[in-house]
Amino acid sequence: MYTENKFNRGKHWAKKIGLFVLLAPLFVFVFGFVVMTLWNYTLPALFGISTITFWQAIAITILSKILFGGFHGGKGHKQSHNRSDYWKHRWKNMSEEEREKYKNRWKNWCDTRWDDERKDTEEQS
Repeated sequence: MYTENKFNRGKHWAKKIGLFVLLAPLFVFVFGFVVMTLWNYTLPALFGISTITFWQAIAITILSKILFGGFHGGKGHKQSHNRSDYWKHRWKNMSEEEREKYKNRWKNWCDTRWDDERKDTEEQS
């Protein structure tokens, strides 16, 4: 049974990676096209500057991310860290009975999800 779950997890990650490989270039293309179109529609008319190409739009986007956003995870990273601290504190203050109850609840929830995924893959085969 353990090997089946491990095998299904591998398929799950393979699907995610495959989806990322397909969608990432599409997202870059669409986002670059939107930036280029907005730039070329508004800035030459407002400020009299020249239009830009698709690759220049991509470069401007990356440059603005580096200068203004950074690559440190942003607010989502901080929220995730705060959530982690919350659960560490909560776990530390639980009684043994509460911990066991919590573990069983999560185990049942995870087992149900794995069973559902296994049924889905068996139906597709």
